[in-house]
Amino acid sequence: MKILVTGGAGFIGRWVVAKLLTDKHDVWVLDDLSNGRLENIETLRDNQHFQDFILGDIKDKACLASLFENEFDICYHLAASINVQDSIDQPQTTFANDVIGTFHLLEECRKHRVKMVFMSTCMVYEKASERKGISEGYPVKPASPYAGSKLAAENMVLSYFYAYQLPVTVLRPFNTYGPFQKTGGEGGVIAVFLKNKLSGKPLSIYGDGTQTRDLLYVEDCARFVVESGYSDRTNGEIINAGLGQDISINDLAETIVVDKKHIQHIPHIHPQSEIPKLLCNYQKAKEMIAWKPAFRLEEGIKKTEQWIQSTNLI
Repeated sequence: MKILVTGGAGFIGRWVVAKLLTDKHDVWVLDDLSNGRLENIETLRDNQHFQDFILGDIKDKACLASLFENEFDICYHLAASINVQDSIDQPQTTFANDVIGTFHLLEECRKHRVKMVFMSTCMVYEKASERKGISEGYPVKPASPYAGSKLAAENMVLSYFYAYQLPVTVLRPFNTYGPFQKTGGEGGVIAVFLKNKLSGKPLSIYGDGTQTRDLLYVEDCARFVVESGYSDRTNGEIINAGLGQDISINDLAETIVVDKKHIQHIPHIHPQSEIPKLLCNYQKAKEMIAWKPAFRLEEGIKKTEQWIQSTNLI
């Protein structure tokens, strides 16, 4: 197939591109490099199926119109503003990228009848109950402009399925980590913790550390994203992916550094947008595309630490 990946030079996008190339599809990557890095796809560009990298913005209608002349079969849409704090500080930027940019892509997909696989986030959900994981029908709570923008974009994507019969799929992966994730800033808690451990710095935890996360290794996430695009059964659906077990940030820190003296708690930068408990129920993905995670948390942490040790691309 001929496939477009927006945000393909980003952390998850890079692994999606790698999986598509392994499956021998022709791949085009569109990225403005606001989050992504050319280094992420450097080794992939030599692949015979890697067609082109386009430095461009999903809000640029002329750029999209020219690009879609390639007559793609699928558009994997991962380009987005993803930082929660940035969305609180500058909501207009997040809305423009995540909603308006998605709209422009949808219009091109509609004109050319291209399936869109839209990357949303688990951050749209209300907190999980004590024992039950979050399934796709679980209540949503847009506690940040980032989550609000993703929900707005989800609804636009699904509206094109109902109004125009455009094949679309909405994905809500849980907290993804692994090689090629940035080790500074927020979001990549495992990458940040490992980098600080290797640098001899303390592991800083926002708030009391009792908040839990369901941590999905990036190769499992990329396989979920790609295979959702291959299946017609996913059209018009919202689908979760996660490990199916959660861990508190305190316990995660103690898994990474044994000595608690290297752990410190600091005031939360956006407590109003914190989700106290995230735990994924991925039963729908299992039933629809026979997907389940292959990497245990301990295995994924080890692979990520080895990658951080081996590279100076951070």
